[in-house]
Amino acid sequence: MTGMENFAVFLRYGLAGLLLVCAQAGGVALAAPGAGISAQVAPAVASGSRAFAALLDEEWQYQLRTSPELATTIGYYRYNRFWTDYSLEQVSKDSVTSAWFLKRFQAVDPAALTEQEQISRAMMIRQLQDKLEGIKLKTYEMPIDQVQGVQLMLPGFVSSIPFDTAAQYQDYLARLHALPTVLAQLKALAEQGMKDGLVPPRYLLEKVVTQLLEVAEPAGVKNVFGQPVETFPKGVSPSQQRQLRQSILKAVDTEVRPAFAAFAEFVKTDYVPHGREHEGVWSLPNGDAIYRYDIRAQTTSSMTPEEIHQLGLKQVCLIEGQMTAIAHKLGFADLAALRASVDHDPKLYAHSRDEILNRYRAAIAQMWPALPKIFNKIPKTRLEVRSVESYREADAAGAEYHQGTPDGSRPGIVFVNTGDYAKRDLYTIEDTAYHEGVPGHHFQISLAQDLPLPAFRQQGAYNSYIEGWALYAEGLGKELGFYRDLYSDYGRLNGALLRADRLVLDTGVHYKHWTRQQMSDFFHAHPPTSEPDMQAETDRYVAWPGQALGYMLGQQTILQLREQARTELGDKFDIKAFHDVILENGAMPLDLMSERVKGWIAKTKGS
Repeated sequence: MTGMENFAVFLRYGLAGLLLVCAQAGGVALAAPGAGISAQVAPAVASGSRAFAALLDEEWQYQLRTSPELATTIGYYRYNRFWTDYSLEQVSKDSVTSAWFLKRFQAVDPAALTEQEQISRAMMIRQLQDKLEGIKLKTYEMPIDQVQGVQLMLPGFVSSIPFDTAAQYQDYLARLHALPTVLAQLKALAEQGMKDGLVPPRYLLEKVVTQLLEVAEPAGVKNVFGQPVETFPKGVSPSQQRQLRQSILKAVDTEVRPAFAAFAEFVKTDYVPHGREHEGVWSLPNGDAIYRYDIRAQTTSSMTPEEIHQLGLKQVCLIEGQMTAIAHKLGFADLAALRASVDHDPKLYAHSRDEILNRYRAAIAQMWPALPKIFNKIPKTRLEVRSVESYREADAAGAEYHQGTPDGSRPGIVFVNTGDYAKRDLYTIEDTAYHEGVPGHHFQISLAQDLPLPAFRQQGAYNSYIEGWALYAEGLGKELGFYRDLYSDYGRLNGALLRADRLVLDTGVHYKHWTRQQMSDFFHAHPPTSEPDMQAETDRYVAWPGQALGYMLGQQTILQLREQARTELGDKFDIKAFHDVILENGAMPLDLMSERVKGWIAKTKGS
C-alpha cells in the first residue's frame, strides 16, 4: 500500500502485547529486565522540567524494552535478540503498566511545564488513553489479517535488522529460535478472539493461509529468514561466516519454516471456519464502539462517520471534475474515454523492472533541488530506491517507505514493487515518489528525528498526520511546477481520487453496513486504479478499519489551515514559515497541530 505502514507504526498502534521474547537454553522465553511494573507501586509525581523529562524518558525506555522491533528500526540495538511478547498474560500486565504511567502523567501540574512540555504531556496522556481503550475493546484479539498481520510484519522486518557484525548475526539467530514462541502466542490470541466472537472475515483469512505458506515453503537462503546469510560484511571472518550460515539456515529449516507451516494449518483448519460472515466491524460484538475507536485512533479526528462519508462524496465529485478537464486537454470527449485509453496504452506501462526504479529515482532527484523554495530546513538523511523483496511481490503495495535511523547509519528506503512489471503503470510514479520520498514521508520523518523533542515525539506515528502530510506533499509537486506531462498529472489526480474513495468506502462498509459488492460497485463507478489494485484496496479497508481515512482527513486539515493563514496574514504569509510550524513539532494529533498553526497566525499578525 502507498504510505508508511511500516513495522514501527504497527508496533505502537497495533497489538497491545508488550514484554519481550528471547530464545534461551532449553527454549524458555524470558522477559527483559524491568519490563513489568507492579500495580502496588504508588505513582510518583513529576514536578518541573527535569523531573518531567525523566518521566518521559522512563516511559520511552519502557516502549523500547517492550517493543524491541521498534528499537531496532530506529537504530537502538540493545534489544536485538528479542521480539515483542504477544501473550495474553502480558496484555494484562501492559494494561496495568500503561494505567500506572497514565496516572503519573495526569498528576503532573501543566503550570510547572514549558509550552513544549505541556504539548508532550497532552500527547502522552492521549496516547496512553487510546492504548488502554484498545485493550478494553480487545482489539488485540484479531492479530491476523492479510494486510498488516504480524505474520507479514515478522518477515518484512528482516530488511530493517542490521547485519554489520558477527554479534548482530548472533542476535538474529536468537530471534529465529524465538519465532515459534511468537507464532504460538499469536495463535493463542486468535483462539481467544474466537471465544469472544472477535474474528476477521472468513474470505480474508483464506488469503492469510496462502501468505503463511509462501513464507514457510522456500528453503535455506531462498527463504526470507535465510537471506541475510547470502552475503556477509568484510568484518565477519570466513570461519564465522561458515558457522553463522550453518546455524542460521538450520534454524530456518528446522524451527522457523515448520512453525509457519503449523500456523498456516491452524488458520486453515481452525481459524478460517470461525471467520465472520459480514465484512464490516459493525457485525462484531460492540462493533460500533470499535469503529468509533478506530476512527479516533487512526485519524485523531472528531468527525462522525457520516461527516466523513459526505466529505468523501464531495471530494470525489471535485476531483473527477479536474480529471475531466485533463481529458479534454488530451483530446478525449470525456473522462470515461481517457480511462479506457489509459488502460490499453502500452506507452503508459513499464517495459522492465529497471524502468520503474529509474522513474522513481528521477522524480526524487528533480525534487531535491526545488525544496529550498518552500522549506527552510532540508533533511540530511540519505534516501534510496530499491525493489521489494521477491517473496513480497505478490501482496506488496506498489511502493512503501521504510524510515532510516536517526544517526544516518541506515538510509530511508522507498521499496518499489517491480514484479509483473508489464502490468504496472508509469503515469502514477511521479506522484507516488513525492508521497513516499520527498517532500513526503522521507522528508517529514527524517526531519522529525532531528528535532529537539522527546524521543517519543521524534518517532511519532500519528497516521492522519503522517499520511496527511504525504498526500499534501503530492500537491506540492504541482505547485513547484512538476507533473509537466498531462498523463503524470492525471496520475496525481488518480491518487487524490483514491484517497477520496477511501472516505466513502471505509465508512460505507463499517458504518453503513455495505457489502463487499457495494464497495466494488462504487469503486468501479469512480475507478482510480487498475482492477487488481481496486480489489486489493477493497480488502484492505475491510481488514484495517479507519486507517485509510487518515490520508485525506490529514491533508484537508493542512490545506484548510494554510488557506486560513493565507487569508488572515495576507502579505505576511510565508509558505516556508507555515511549513516550519507544521513540521517543527513532529507528528501530532490534528487538533493539536491546528492549535499550533492558529497560535502562529495570531503571533504573526501581532508582530
